Amino acid sequence: MVPLTSKLLALSGRSIRQIAARHAHHKTGPDFHDRYGTAILAGGIVFCASIWTYVCTQTGITWNLSPIGKITPEDWRPE
Repeated sequence: MVPLTSKLLALSGRSIRQIAARHAHHKTGPDFHDRYGTAILAGGIVFCASIWTYVCTQTGITWNLSPIGKITPEDWRPE
């Protein structure tokens, strides 16, 4: 932390203005996320929804439904 503080204190007003001017004139184009972010997000949503639709409709998994009314207790017989 001390080296970082000493470097920040060593910056003069002129160097700070130069850095600010460099950043102000730097024109950035659209990056990967700007170009493809929405398409990847939409594709992920479609993929996830299709997988869960398949799992819920085709695999025959019983989803921890309530056993009330489905299990009949047996009579107790002492041994």
